[in-house]
Amino acid sequence: MLIPKKNEVRKPTRTISGVTPVAVMLPPRKCKHGICLYCPSLNVPQSYTPKSPVVLRASKVNYDAYEQVRGRIKAFKAMHHPTDKIELIIMGGTFLEYPKQFQYDFVKSCYDGLNRKVSKNLEQAKKLNEKAKHRCVALCVETRPDVCVEFIDRMREFGCTRVELGVQIIDDVIYKKIKRGHTVKDVVLATKELKNAGFKVGYHVMPGLPGSNLKKDLKLFKKLFSDGRFKPDQLKIYPCQVISGSELEKIYWKGKYKPYTKEQTKKTLIKMLKAVPRYCRVMRVMREIPPDYLTAGIINIDLRKDIEKELRCKGIKINEIRFREVGFVKGELNENLMLKVTKYKASGGQEYFLEIVNKDDILFGLLRLRVFEEEEALGGPPPPNTQKTKKKKKKNY
Repeated sequence: MLIPKKNEVRKPTRTISGVTPVAVMLPPRKCKHGICLYCPSLNVPQSYTPKSPVVLRASKVNYDAYEQVRGRIKAFKAMHHPTDKIELIIMGGTFLEYPKQFQYDFVKSCYDGLNRKVSKNLEQAKKLNEKAKHRCVALCVETRPDVCVEFIDRMREFGCTRVELGVQIIDDVIYKKIKRGHTVKDVVLATKELKNAGFKVGYHVMPGLPGSNLKKDLKLFKKLFSDGRFKPDQLKIYPCQVISGSELEKIYWKGKYKPYTKEQTKKTLIKMLKAVPRYCRVMRVMREIPPDYLTAGIINIDLRKDIEKELRCKGIKINEIRFREVGFVKGELNENLMLKVTKYKASGGQEYFLEIVNKDDILFGLLRLRVFEEEEALGGPPPPNTQKTKKKKKKNY
């Protein structure tokens, strides 16, 4: 890494949203459902490669959570980024399928890394972190839609605030084709229960999967926001790529699968970004797959940057959160602020997206609120001869 100049912040967009993301990789472990068609099997965490940056960092410390956290904070400091507000992201596999005690130990080690002190237990580590120099203000767990509902209380105990679901595409026929191992029904249930429990819900979506096409991808993507059973708070869009060591690679060499071209991907991503409502944040576009392991597919990991530059130059309006954030504004800024409230129904509840914006629709701050009937959260009506349950409110920051 090049040493930044005095007062230079290297890669400023990393923390432009106000928090510093610290990704912590899990040790390799096979998914219980098997291997998805597009996932490589390379003796590293599922769906990653030996040269993926996060894997390289994690493997150097034998996937020790404490050391990974300390290493990332040190790196961010070296690049002159703030490290007081940390967002922990546990990635690398279906975390909730790992042994129970491992989960508790791993999360505790993450907090210990932030605290620079080894606590006796998770509760002590969380309590100590409340006043630590590097505070965990958000904790994200990546999991499958069919492996999360039964662990909601456990995730709360961890201090989790956001759950990212590997949705990929809402189509049962394609799920079966790519050996995904869950159904659209699982996505619907997980989304509802997580929202009712107060979590922010993120979806990973994957255009260009076998069995899909450009028209279907866009149609199902728009359905994520037109169908009340979905409506995620956040998205990561990862166009399908052919990676060495995957079953999809064999299909590709047989001529039975062809990934989207760069131009097709670019046009699709632009249409998708235009379709994202103002209450949703597009966290990331493109996965960081090292070229050494990419058999076919887009290699431009900075494609989003090029697309957004083009959209801004043309003055095209994009409503998603990250595109409108104040940190991306260059030049003079109007600071006459107002409150804007967007109401929408989702997963049997009423959502309120509250924003502080200026007249140019630049976003300065946000808050999420969900109101739902308690009987909805419990999955059925109240028992006979009892009063109807009152409305319950959950805040989601």
